[in-house]
Amino acid sequence: MTTGRRADRSESFGEALLGEVLDRAHELPPHLIGPLVADVMEQLGGRRPQVLLQDYGQLLLVPLPGDGLTDGEPQVIDGSEAGRCFLDAHPVELPEDDGVRVHLPLLDGGDQVGVMAVTLDNVDDHDRRILRRIAGLVADLLVTKHGYSDLFFGVRRGEPMSVAAEIQWSLLPPLAMIMPRVAVAGILEPAYDVAGDSFDYALNGDVLHVAMIDAMGHGLDAATMATVAIGAYRHARRAGTGLPESYDFMDRAVADQFGPEHFVTAQMLQLDTTTGHLQWVNAGHPSPMLVRDHHVALRLTGPTTLPVGFGGPEPQMCEMKLELGDRLLCFTDGLIEEHAMGEEQFGEDQLIDWVNQLERTGRGIRAVARSLSHTLKRARGGHTTDDATLLLVEWRG
Repeated sequence: MTTGRRADRSESFGEALLGEVLDRAHELPPHLIGPLVADVMEQLGGRRPQVLLQDYGQLLLVPLPGDGLTDGEPQVIDGSEAGRCFLDAHPVELPEDDGVRVHLPLLDGGDQVGVMAVTLDNVDDHDRRILRRIAGLVADLLVTKHGYSDLFFGVRRGEPMSVAAEIQWSLLPPLAMIMPRVAVAGILEPAYDVAGDSFDYALNGDVLHVAMIDAMGHGLDAATMATVAIGAYRHARRAGTGLPESYDFMDRAVADQFGPEHFVTAQMLQLDTTTGHLQWVNAGHPSPMLVRDHHVALRLTGPTTLPVGFGGPEPQMCEMKLELGDRLLCFTDGLIEEHAMGEEQFGEDQLIDWVNQLERTGRGIRAVARSLSHTLKRARGGHTTDDATLLLVEWRG
């Protein structure tokens, strides 16, 4: 009988740092995440640690306050090193007089929480490995502790937010999900006053479920209607119903709650992420665009039914097979019906031109969604009379 050699279970330096975060995470109050990061960075020999969170408008990275963390002005995402790290979801190292400033993306399930930054005398592969793992733990902490405090909401809010927008943001799933077979990225405008637009998605096994809605009107009435519609969609989806049945459930919920003169346009899709088989139903909503080989190839047209709440006939389900790398752009009518400084509506042709220009840059789905929304916002002088929401879905195979 041979005696196996006992594995070395002693704690290494890197394990000790990660262990400190894990050991303290369970009962750590949200406001002490910053001091914990500062303490761990100091043990690593780091200086001027920062945790930067994305604001709701997706324009700035705002420093998280906390003892030991470096304060400072918010950094503009476009044009800064921290912003480049944020957009590309890759570490960025910047040589400085007193060492190397390292920026690391704070990723949770592909969603980009923000950026962690620290300065070291020099950086080797061991530092990079430890920093990457610490950043992953910090991102998880920020997400899990978010529901226990208003701290992170306050940091991310760059201007006063309407009650309707508060409701819509609390309703949303993460703005992005990047997985091996599929990626999703969305954005809502105006970020601080959105009301009737919303979207939802869920990856259940190999199937991605997506819904985009636009409730009539604006303000609290629209936000309330959107909440009922999304809640009914989630209930039907979680019960395992098909797309036509989900429409019927949403339709009855909105009609029963708000009466016959209120409606919600809706687009619902299901994507088999193993085969690329796509199914969808349309309830009076703008048809999605298919982006293939970095340009808009076609619209996902087909039979439609009446908007949710109007008691339309059962929607016919459309289907097609996607190709690897295909992207679907789902959007609300505010994206194309807005007027630029009193001129004609933007229209679908101009939207297609902008999509094609951004797709040629080869950027990831998160960066394209954000850039497209901000391009539209600049074109209308930074103001909008309607919600303008978009969602990109990429089948990665």
